[in-house]
Amino acid sequence: MTASQRLRAVIFTAALVACIAPLKGYTELTTTTLSATDGQHDFDFNIGAWKTHISRLVNPLSGSKTWVQYDGTHVVRKIWSGRANIGVLEIDGPGGHIEALSLRLYNPTTRQWSLNFARSTDGTLGVPMYGEFKNGRGEFIDQETYNGRAILVKNVWSDITPNSCRSVWSYSADGGKTWEVNWIAVDTRIPDDASKTL
Repeated sequence: MTASQRLRAVIFTAALVACIAPLKGYTELTTTTLSATDGQHDFDFNIGAWKTHISRLVNPLSGSKTWVQYDGTHVVRKIWSGRANIGVLEIDGPGGHIEALSLRLYNPTTRQWSLNFARSTDGTLGVPMYGEFKNGRGEFIDQETYNGRAILVKNVWSDITPNSCRSVWSYSADGGKTWEVNWIAVDTRIPDDASKTL
């Protein structure tokens, strides 16, 4: 390679670097901005240990007005830098002891969460719910079979603060025209030092 060819190569490389360098900053800014607003951290508020109080409607979709109360804990652990989490629920009440697991997974392509649940009594994941958060409120829906009938099931997260949140479950037997609330969970954060004993 001659001296003039080396000089042209150096000039070309310098010009290329000068053109690409600003794009690197733009790409980093765009990626950071997108990841901060795309929904993958919507459940970060729920990470930690919680005391939970649950009101459950006995025999939903039957006209029942009987509610039973449960108390216990809900411990949620972050996975994949917040793009997934696992929650473990243990509650006691008139209906006995209930153990349940929730697995929440974020899909960056659809920007939606899937919520998957299992109870220790059957050990299988149920039908996933899908949805997202908008304006501080999360809404998730699926279709299930209840007492031989196809129904819609809705889970709404609201009243979210650093130390409390609310999760309400409802059933609809008429395609979503009307909803009957059947499960209300009100969680209060357990201080960090107390959660280490759970």
